[in-house]
Amino acid sequence: MIIAFWISLFIIIYTFVGYGLVLFVLIKIKRIFTKPQVFILVPDDLPNVTLLIAAYNEEDIITDKVNNTLGLNYPKDKLQIVFITDGSSDRTAERLRNREGITLLHEDTRAGKMAAIKRAIPFINGDITVFTDANTFLNKDAILELVKHYQNNKVGAVAGEKRILVEEKADASSAGEGFYWKYESALKKWDYELYSNVGAAGELFSIRTALYQPVESDTIIDDHMIAMRIAEKGYTIAYEPNAYAMETASANTKEELKRKIRIAAGGIQSILRLKKAANPLYYPVLTFQYISHRVLRWTITPFLLILAFILNGLIALNDGTLLYQMLFAAQILFYLLSLLGLFFESKNIRIKPFFIPYYFCVMNYAVIAGIIRYFKKSQSAAWEKSRRK
Repeated sequence: MIIAFWISLFIIIYTFVGYGLVLFVLIKIKRIFTKPQVFILVPDDLPNVTLLIAAYNEEDIITDKVNNTLGLNYPKDKLQIVFITDGSSDRTAERLRNREGITLLHEDTRAGKMAAIKRAIPFINGDITVFTDANTFLNKDAILELVKHYQNNKVGAVAGEKRILVEEKADASSAGEGFYWKYESALKKWDYELYSNVGAAGELFSIRTALYQPVESDTIIDDHMIAMRIAEKGYTIAYEPNAYAMETASANTKEELKRKIRIAAGGIQSILRLKKAANPLYYPVLTFQYISHRVLRWTITPFLLILAFILNGLIALNDGTLLYQMLFAAQILFYLLSLLGLFFESKNIRIKPFFIPYYFCVMNYAVIAGIIRYFKKSQSAAWEKSRRK
């Protein structure tokens, strides 16, 4: 029982903190022997780019998205803008129709985002395809910052950064999601510096169009799968924090939980399908990063949190050693702080430090719920739109 407890605790700490520390040390060592690549953009040598935006019932924000897109700092003769609005039943398509500089693809049938992307591929004429969501806004130099990495022939995809707009007095969804993405961004920077990112967020990422490989139409997290299939071909996924997509947090924790459960269901689906990424015989460093950064989070670690709590309690009661009693007390305190975060949210009391433990617990509960939903075959590939602030 004691051995099982320490193994569980080690994996938990490694998953959420230890891997980041290992990465930090490895890149410090790498910097001694190699210098970071410097990219110089020559306007005449910029590649043709297609910006592909899938939008579903986004009439309230679509005009702002168009204005943001048309204002991007990239040569207009080298930028194709494609909106695909399949299944939208509001005025999204109507507000895009006849807009200068925009190609609109629309069908009344809704078959999911992956099916929409597949339908759009034949219309793409860019050497680089940039994917972004309709409810996010890009910084002006986002495309320039993404495409510079393609000067490195080993790069097959480039992920941008997701930034959550957090109010000073934020609620649980804003504070927790904002903190999570700041930590994730740091890990992604170090992942790429070591070798490669292990996925991409749909808010902003790009690929070499020629490397696009169709993924199954029932794919739940298409952005991650598209990028990882390219990594499985031996290319790296770069990360560029100066290309970023900004969006508000989920409207509340219930909406964020819905989103996280869907991602978790897609996570276990992707793990079952990305067999080369998990096999160290192909690309050992990628496998190390993939298992450490993704697989552990999306599989055993949330269950180990429960196991470690139960085992720690049993050991503390039976053993009586001060160390185990202190560890158990620390766990109880952490979960009490999480419950306090839940209480504060219900009362609309906004104290950010209490929301981080709460968000951590919500995130891990979502993984368990997502795994159950996936194996019960109750998770649709069609995007479930979350309300945002």
